[in-house]
Amino acid sequence: MNIISILIGWQVLSVLFLVILGIISWMYFDKRYKKSETKVPSGYIWTDEISIDPTSGKRERVYYNPDTGDRFYKEE
Repeated sequence: MNIISILIGWQVLSVLFLVILGIISWMYFDKRYKKSETKVPSGYIWTDEISIDPTSGKRERVYYNPDTGDRFYKEE
């Protein structure tokens, strides 16, 4: 094996590693496609806002946590 083929092999492995890491990160951190729980977590307050999922057409009530600024979507 010469040095050029070794360097190309490392570049391919590096790119492959970054692609796999990106896919795993997207699946773990992207919460849009995960089902919401049925029970509203403590600290969240009811809001007047209702969101309609464009893909399923389901209505979701929005709850807001004033301490953290997080939002929670519960299917109605």
